[in-house]
Amino acid sequence: AQDIGGLQVEDLAQVEVLPGWRDTNGEHIAAIQITLAPGWITYWRAPGDGGIPPQFAFRSEDAIDSITPEWPTPEVIYSNGMHSIGYNGSLVLPIRIATGQTGPLSVAGDLFIGICEEICIPVTLSFETLLPPVGAADGQIDAALAARALPGSDAQVGEVTCAVTPIGDGISMTASITVPQTSNDEFVVVEAPNPAIWVSQAEISRDGPTLQATVDMVHPSGAPFALDRSGVRITVLGAERAIDIQGCKGG
Repeated sequence: AQDIGGLQVEDLAQVEVLPGWRDTNGEHIAAIQITLAPGWITYWRAPGDGGIPPQFAFRSEDAIDSITPEWPTPEVIYSNGMHSIGYNGSLVLPIRIATGQTGPLSVAGDLFIGICEEICIPVTLSFETLLPPVGAADGQIDAALAARALPGSDAQVGEVTCAVTPIGDGISMTASITVPQTSNDEFVVVEAPNPAIWVSQAEISRDGPTLQATVDMVHPSGAPFALDRSGVRITVLGAERAIDIQGCKGG
């Protein structure tokens, strides 16, 4: 087992699969529960300045078409002048498994995640489970699903445009979003279509119903590049709710 300052990984982070249930459409809803030692955090899919992006490797002997994580709304965590985006103490991460399997479903996997207290370290957590062919309702999974960001169509989001300007090693992009204010301290996360593209923390401003967020995007080539605006993902994090916006038009 991995030793960290005299502690085992198992002392800091544990993983369990909540078996969930099989929908009538054949999709299985389960969840990965990560429990952390007090004071430790782990990261959202876009982890912020100093975070470690999570990676998942799933495997199965059964017929699985796809596995999709459904991320609950994260927190913005400030430390030492930097921000991270993630979860304190524990995370219940629902997963949707598209399968044609009618019987029990075997699923195993490895989770590569970062966990952080005064130091940040990468750890690998492994699991193996047999999901039931029917299952039962689970309040923890239901609560995590309810905690997801609202899709833009359900959050009164109007026009979303993205204006792009070349810079030395990539592009600068300003998203203009027509959306009611979510709180006095809104935070915006922009994700590029290609995860290899580095995206800066957004500088935001608001003029009435229009929220603007400007980021730099740096391509691995170190040069300006063509941006597929339909693949841009924008998350608005507010005190009362979060909004998930998929794609934008030219601005």
